[in-house]
Amino acid sequence: MTFTHITYALEDAIAVITFNRPKALNALNAALLAEFGEALDDIENDPGIRVLILTGTGERAFVAGADITEINQLGPLGAKHFARRGAESISRLCALPIPVMAAVNGFALGGGTEMALACDFIYAAQSAKFGLPEINLGIIPGFGGTQRLPRLIGPGLARELIYTGRMIDAEEALQLGLVNRVCPDDQLMATARETAQVIAAKGRVSLRAAKYAINNGLNVDLASGLALENDAFALCLASPDAQEGTGAFLEKRAAVFTGSLDDEADADA
Repeated sequence: MTFTHITYALEDAIAVITFNRPKALNALNAALLAEFGEALDDIENDPGIRVLILTGTGERAFVAGADITEINQLGPLGAKHFARRGAESISRLCALPIPVMAAVNGFALGGGTEMALACDFIYAAQSAKFGLPEINLGIIPGFGGTQRLPRLIGPGLARELIYTGRMIDAEEALQLGLVNRVCPDDQLMATARETAQVIAAKGRVSLRAAKYAINNGLNVDLASGLALENDAFALCLASPDAQEGTGAFLEKRAAVFTGSLDDEADADA
């Protein structure tokens, strides 16, 4: 599969999508989003992929936002379509049955912050900069920023960042709980891959169940969330990976998880 605006690589069950429009600071345009969707299709259909990492080409930007040259030409209906397409593309990261990490290098502004927010967690280079500066253009975030940022760092802090359009550095993002870890620039991808390898060694069914329970539990009351967790726990226990994991623990050996998502589907049936 050949792409122009992204690169897509797969190694040891870890997929890496790299946004690749360096002259435009990897800004999101229609062509890039279309290629991004194709890559996600491939990942969804490949049972061997356990983790996805997103990053940007070069040292200057992860994604510097949506392409303003495209936005500037849009009327209300075109803007609605553009925002919906972008939001739907980014939301697919939440729906993927595998963990998704953002390895943010340089600017992650507007759509870049929104792309990172849709990942399961974020590692940032020391040079990384985050922000939702759309207010400075007379618009608001359109790819999920007004919804995901308050859920992650709280409504008060999110309002301040969105209303002011202020840009924050990696250390402040860490303090706010926006990112999980800050790494030296030259160690960002190595650190992300190291964590991805740890995750990739876990069972597919349990990873999917954990992601499902967390993401869906955040949108309901505690009692409903606990019920979701209970159902997901039961499905995990019906999978071969649960037998392998508990057996390995009792036998004092390392577990080797080989279960598939079909195991979860069979248990659900």
